[in-house]
Amino acid sequence: MRFWDTSALVPLFIRERQSDLVRSYLAEDGTVIVWTLARLEFLSAVARRRRAAPASRRGLRVARGRFIETWPQWNEIVAVQDVRRVAERFIEVHPLRAADALQLGAALVAAENDPSSLGFVTLDAALAEAAELEGFTVCGEPGDR
Repeated sequence: MRFWDTSALVPLFIRERQSDLVRSYLAEDGTVIVWTLARLEFLSAVARRRRAAPASRRGLRVARGRFIETWPQWNEIVAVQDVRRVAERFIEVHPLRAADALQLGAALVAAENDPSSLGFVTLDAALAEAAELEGFTVCGEPGDR
């Protein structure tokens, strides 16, 4: 069972250099845990790409649809107040943006305050470092972040 940050969800649906890596993690363990706002982050990433590269519009529409179809299969962390409380601590001790602190907070809530019990999938270097410092096992190779 692993918590998935949005940075790792995107290459599951949109072909990127890290796509094979994250797909291998999904194949190893298909139990995906996500923060409720990761859905909005993903959809925002797709919309930004569509505006930046109109020629890829069709492929991005397909990726968006596959993501929306897949979302209900995942375990969604929706305990906003609990996540916010933890994230408030994280922004004080780690150099994280608010959205990343919320992702890490959702992972800790999902792990029931035992980060060693849950893998953490991210391709964001700062978030990976903070997750490791908090006790999570981060999936990925240093060169992939």
